[in-house]
Amino acid sequence: MGLKVIKPEEALVLTLFGKYIGTLKQPGFYYVNPFSTAVNPAAHTRLGQSGDVEHAATTVVQSGSNVSFSMPAGKKISLKILTLNNSKQKINDALGNPVEIGVAVVWRVVDTAQAVFNVDNYKEYLSLQCDSAVRDIVRIYPYDVAPGIDTTGDGIPDEGSLRGSSSVVAERIRQQLQEKVENAGLEILEVRITYLAYAPEIAAVMLQRQQASAIVDARKMIVDGAVSIVEMALEKLEENEGLQLDEERKAAMVSNLLVVLCGNRDVQPVVNSGSLY
Repeated sequence: MGLKVIKPEEALVLTLFGKYIGTLKQPGFYYVNPFSTAVNPAAHTRLGQSGDVEHAATTVVQSGSNVSFSMPAGKKISLKILTLNNSKQKINDALGNPVEIGVAVVWRVVDTAQAVFNVDNYKEYLSLQCDSAVRDIVRIYPYDVAPGIDTTGDGIPDEGSLRGSSSVVAERIRQQLQEKVENAGLEILEVRITYLAYAPEIAAVMLQRQQASAIVDARKMIVDGAVSIVEMALEKLEENEGLQLDEERKAAMVSNLLVVLCGNRDVQPVVNSGSLY
């Protein structure tokens, strides 16, 4: 009963008659008080994390056509770097638009005593605090850059957005999440945004809005280029002393050039055999 084997990056928190007596962290073979008890309240918690499955004896439970596999969890605490893929959340951004976002949290246990005794279940505690931190930070930012939005808290509007400032948003989530789980003996190494999209109920409308904005920007670029070409054409005509156009002919030429350069379709030429007047 007192023989314990500790593998690399594992820890065993021991209590004796309800009193914490220490933690085994170094790999090796140990003999402890046979009456001591290993404590790990999160041993049976499964959050879809990397390294969160014990490779122990497998029990097969068959019920009808469904087969489930259950692995008995040990009391050892993993000190490895783990990844929490938290479920997607629907959150309103700074403009009130519902967005769906998912994050991946890279974390590890640094203080086993705090993880076991300060919170009821440190894995569930991490997941809940992750949801809270993501919600607190995401609602500060708009999905796309919007005028008049202050995302830094300095009172000055900036160009921060969920789509354009994903690394900044992820770092702010990491900092806030670290503050929330500090008392649980956890260290947040990195947070990454794995999924970001408008909620399905407004996705189609927002896509049309983005398309309209892209069309307007493209049209503006086309008009700017067309005006430059017309100005260049007028300058070339003025340099040619043998070809002088009055203001009405210049206006007609400018109109025709703009129609040709800014039109969506190929121009159908019209041959004028008479005078313009």
